[in-house]
Amino acid sequence: MTHPTTATGSTPDSAPMTSGDDGPQASGLVARSIAEAVGSFFIILVGLGATMLATETSLQPTLVFGFAVVAAMIAFGYISGGHFNPAVTLGSAIAGRTGWASVVPYIVAQVLGAVAASGLIWLVLSANSQLTGIRTFFSSASNGFGEHSPAQFPLTSAFLLEVTATAILVAVFLGAGSRRARRDLAPFAVGLAFAGLLSFLLPVTNGALNPIRATASAIFADSWALQQLWLFWAAPIIGGVIAGLVFRTVDSWEPARAGRGTVDAPVSAPADPAAGEGSSEWMTTEPSRHGSPAAQDTPGGTAAGDRVVQGDERRGRDAATFFETRDTDAREASRMDDPDAPGTGR
Repeated sequence: MTHPTTATGSTPDSAPMTSGDDGPQASGLVARSIAEAVGSFFIILVGLGATMLATETSLQPTLVFGFAVVAAMIAFGYISGGHFNPAVTLGSAIAGRTGWASVVPYIVAQVLGAVAASGLIWLVLSANSQLTGIRTFFSSASNGFGEHSPAQFPLTSAFLLEVTATAILVAVFLGAGSRRARRDLAPFAVGLAFAGLLSFLLPVTNGALNPIRATASAIFADSWALQQLWLFWAAPIIGGVIAGLVFRTVDSWEPARAGRGTVDAPVSAPADPAAGEGSSEWMTTEPSRHGSPAAQDTPGGTAAGDRVVQGDERRGRDAATFFETRDTDAREASRMDDPDAPGTGR
């Protein structure tokens, strides 16, 4: 049984921890969806709560959102791939990193987790008799454009920047989750990118980049937030699609470049313990010194090929010795029969 050689990073995975990793693939769809819901709940609870209740001495809400993303990806990414964003899920599926069967369950779980978090915040604020106008709190944290933009940016500006920023965020997610990257650093790359992009978008749209973040605050805000919510679904989704298409194209080029001249490698362990593990990561296109196909697969395959060639050479030498000995015996017998033959010493 053979395993086809592929380019590094071209196999599907869903996340910086990336689905396609052993963890996400080993977990069932229900478990992965629950992980997405819990992670989304945590990010919205911490980030939205900090946005609504931050004081002058508090950490900046954008940094809180970024740290929450880092923590959620580290805590739950090994189960689901750590998306927590419909734009990331869709972009990952388009890039071939996430199975399409997971897309709808993931997005539903993300929305439910985010709404549950905002509902908990609403309950907590409503229980405080000193607080009035709870909708005002949620409206202040909601995303908007035009007259509801913090700096009065129009719809076109808000749409363009949300698309661009989300495309960058999804690209960071997909790039950091590549098999060629340091995937243990992926949560930090995504979290810091999220915090930086939020800071940039804060005066434009109040910073969305994630449809569930916009939905969580709009549900309990004034009516204008729900009326403008469409933009904060459409723009991030388009950005995620763009990033997914870019990475799908890049990944499709990798086998043609990196797989040129390779052959199927055996799954079995190498015969020579010192030759390495023989995985596809160790594939090489450089021909062996003997030119044998068996010596081109893996370090273990090279050793095996060497032994095959050496065995052939040894059998060839043995055959040559046999025929040479037989010819010598025939000549000796001929000289014994012919006393006048030269070299007989008679």
